[in-house]
Amino acid sequence: MKNVAIIMGSASDLPVVRKAAEKLEALDIPFEMRVMSAHRTPAEVTEFAAGARDRGFGVIIAAAGKAAHLAGFIAANTTLPVIGVPLKSDALDGMDALLATVQMPSGVPVATVAIDGAANAALLAAEMLALSDAELTEKLNAMRREMADSVRKKDEEVGKSTL
Repeated sequence: MKNVAIIMGSASDLPVVRKAAEKLEALDIPFEMRVMSAHRTPAEVTEFAAGARDRGFGVIIAAAGKAAHLAGFIAANTTLPVIGVPLKSDALDGMDALLATVQMPSGVPVATVAIDGAANAALLAAEMLALSDAELTEKLNAMRREMADSVRKKDEEVGKSTL
C-alpha cells in the first residue's frame, strides 16, 4: 500500500491535522507527518514534493492557513494527487486560506476540502488509494456502513423520545 504524506505549514496546525492522522490510522494506511513551509523552507518543500513518489507516497495532504500556498507549491513540484486543507485563522476565519487553496491555475490541480476538513482529506486520500486496493475499498465500505448504522440508531433514539 502507498503511504500518505501529511504536511502542515506550522506545528500549531497539529490539532486540526491530527484528525487526518486518526482517520488514516483507523484505515491502517501508513502515513508520515511533517512541518514544512512554502515561504520559510521552500527548498525542503520542493525536495520533498519532487521525491515523494520515489519514497512510496501515493497522495499528499497539505494543510495551511492564511496565504495557504503550501498545497499549490507542493502540487507544482509533483504529479501525485495533492489535497489541500485550508485552516481557519483569526483574521478571516479561514476564507483567505480556502480561496488561496482552491484557486489554482490550470494545469496544477489541488483537490480542496472544507476549512479545517482534515478528516475528509484523509478519507479522500484513502478513496484515491483504494482505486487499486480492494482491501482498502472494503475498509472504506465498512466505515460507511458503520456511519449509516450510527445514524439509524440515533434516528431510532430520537423517534422514541418524547419532546
